Amino acid sequence: MRLGHRIAILLTALAAVVTVPACSNEPASDDTIRFALDWTPNTNHTGLYVAIQEGLFQQAGLDVQILPYNNTTPDLLIDAGNAEFGISTHSQATFSRSAGSDTVTVLAPLQHRATAIGVRADRTDLLSPKDLDGRTYAGFGDPGDEETLRQVIRNDGGTGEFESVVLGTSAYEAVYSGTADFTVSYVAWEGLEAEHRGLPMRYFAPTDYGFPDAYSIVVDGNATWLAEHPDRAKAFVQALQQGYRIAADDPRRGAQALIDAEPGTFTDEALVFESQQILSGSYMRDANGEVGTLDLERWSGYSSFLFESGLLAGPDGATLTEEPDWSEYFTDAYLVD
Repeated sequence: MRLGHRIAILLTALAAVVTVPACSNEPASDDTIRFALDWTPNTNHTGLYVAIQEGLFQQAGLDVQILPYNNTTPDLLIDAGNAEFGISTHSQATFSRSAGSDTVTVLAPLQHRATAIGVRADRTDLLSPKDLDGRTYAGFGDPGDEETLRQVIRNDGGTGEFESVVLGTSAYEAVYSGTADFTVSYVAWEGLEAEHRGLPMRYFAPTDYGFPDAYSIVVDGNATWLAEHPDRAKAFVQALQQGYRIAADDPRRGAQALIDAEPGTFTDEALVFESQQILSGSYMRDANGEVGTLDLERWSGYSSFLFESGLLAGPDGATLTEEPDWSEYFTDAYLVD
């Protein structure tokens, strides 16, 4: 069975066993919006926390409830009706929508690929992606990531063949300790953490090897809920967009909002400020300097790669044979005009 088939079946199975029934997790009022996190709070989420801390949602008449990450992907929660919005990735959003999920992307906090292939800096035998042939990848079970790695290695002259072990958050420690050879890191978070811990790393950015750029993280919404509540949807998305714009314009303000919202969470607060500075400077704005925007060309570049690699499956689990209309996977209708 192809990996794409297994992912589609897994998505269907997980959707059927979400342990929190929709009826037990209904919004507290008509104006409550549930937002699902994809991970523990970090600088990918600063726009959300700015909007909360500075009262942007309150000004819009909205009560926003954050759902902490609990090993169920936000797209599954959104599709099941247990969240109205949540953080996803370009890859996961594409897989979910292709498999029939009732989700659509409404905002892109990071306009560029903010991840890179990471190896220990003292590995003189790993100087470019082609050197990763035959090595061990410590990963996260995302078939999009693995196929991306293969293509980047091939683009650098390698065969793209490597061993893969799914380790989740332990992936980074595996590379640091030498039990695995490479992983994929968010350069403005895990990359900084390694640096602050005195563990120098070397990074290979996929876009430096002819691979298309992508939205590292996106915000997905429940398509049915959006259609039924257009005014509230627009109010929420625009307040969130404003939060990310503030974080992009004033990195210290964005980082402080995250720290203030999660007191005691960050033992290294300097990392939070430095991370937000990197994101604000290099990842949060499109070519026109705008924040949160969605573009068909950017979306199509990476999603087409997933399709052409045979990784996308439809609701029946069969590999897609006709390329989707990518304009149906996202909408900019709720962003600031």
